[in-house]
Amino acid sequence: MTDTRTAVLAAAEALVDAFGRHDTRAYFEAFSPEATFIFYNLDRTLSSRAEYEAEWALWETRDGFAVRACRSTNRNVQLFGDVAVFTHSVETDLEVGGEAVTNNERETIVFARQPDGRWLAVHEHLSALPA
Repeated sequence: MTDTRTAVLAAAEALVDAFGRHDTRAYFEAFSPEATFIFYNLDRTLSSRAEYEAEWALWETRDGFAVRACRSTNRNVQLFGDVAVFTHSVETDLEVGGEAVTNNERETIVFARQPDGRWLAVHEHLSALPA
């Protein structure tokens, strides 16, 4: 179980690290093509990785969106066979419309072990932290 927990944490760390560097290729490769996404600042669920990639590209072009840094704390992993639930608190430094913004949020990412042994994210749910 320790090896599995370590593998899930490594997958989560790679995902968070790519996000924090605004490395969209590495970030989106951490998700299954069938992954779903619920973000508190959107009025709908994104039902695939491609749908999220299109939304991200819109944020970049329309809003001047860029991730500058990301810090993950309060990490927890729950294992359920070939599924793992990763939760954490996340503080993100962004640039939106030329202005610096810092978001404090909590996030749940569900990972599934793939036939080749990799852990890919299959669902992400982001919530704002209460003030």
